Amino acid sequence: MRIGIFDHLDDSGRPLPEHYEERLRLAERYDAAGFHAYHLAEHHATPLGTAPSPNVFLAALAQRTKRLRFGPMVYCLPLYHPLRLYEEICMLDQMSRGRLEFGVGRGISPIELSFFGIESDASRAIYAEALELIRRALAGGRLSFAGTYYRVDDMPLELEPVQRPHPPLWYGVADPASAERAADEGMNVITNRPLAEVRGLTEAYRARWLALKRDPAALPNLGVSRHLVLGEDAEEALTIARRAYRRWRAGFLKLWDEHGMAPINVKLPPEIDQMIEAGLAVVGTPEHAAEVLGAQIEASGINYLAARFAFGDLGFDQAARSIDLFVERVWPRLP
Repeated sequence: MRIGIFDHLDDSGRPLPEHYEERLRLAERYDAAGFHAYHLAEHHATPLGTAPSPNVFLAALAQRTKRLRFGPMVYCLPLYHPLRLYEEICMLDQMSRGRLEFGVGRGISPIELSFFGIESDASRAIYAEALELIRRALAGGRLSFAGTYYRVDDMPLELEPVQRPHPPLWYGVADPASAERAADEGMNVITNRPLAEVRGLTEAYRARWLALKRDPAALPNLGVSRHLVLGEDAEEALTIARRAYRRWRAGFLKLWDEHGMAPINVKLPPEIDQMIEAGLAVVGTPEHAAEVLGAQIEASGINYLAARFAFGDLGFDQAARSIDLFVERVWPRLP
């Protein structure tokens, strides 16, 4: 069981220099504690994401850490020229000596895409073509490509990643069909779905993986993301979690509410209590968290957990406390 971190890097209410510095200090803590990877969301024009350019923040993170792997979850590919992104992927992988994790997607919010002139109906095709071009570029040599959206003629490729043929690919899944597509590509996956739905996703992935006659021992990471707030006093932890969740939820919904739309593939209850009931959040003492997460791991078929220790208005000290309790008293008890 590998443990990683998922971070929207959502607005905490602190001045941005402090906000970014606190997250980088937390990254140093993840690095020292042995977490596998740090996954950073990409969002635009919303408090949900204060890192609309993930590569800028990840370049700083690469210099503040030594072992921690890191990457976007995900690059919204329709918003990039794929050649520019290929070059930045190579730079990040080289600057970190081969620690980049390469998450890809088309962007879950049609509102955010529209600000950049991308129509939601076209985003899937743009995503697929951009990913194909990037993968060809990462193979090296000279690049020629003729697609519907992008064209390249005999371009010399001067950069390459450390990891060959490319950094590990990641994809967010919400249903069995998307899990099967990810298995076809050999991608690692993360889902934010409730516990009751996760088993169907992991079973769909494993079945597809085996149907393709791939080595069961080489199965990629099949993960879930969960909010975690830990404390010695369960009621105090719940009070903190409720407050932080309300701010995080307000940031998540702000852009959707302004446009009179419901988030796609996401239902956020008004309080974290309902998130806890659905298995989407774990709040309380370390002993309680170990019991709940252990049961989730057994029930869901996952082999990767991406924890969200920093969200809403949780400051460095509160997030660090949860991290320390997790590392000392939860992680050793997990399967």
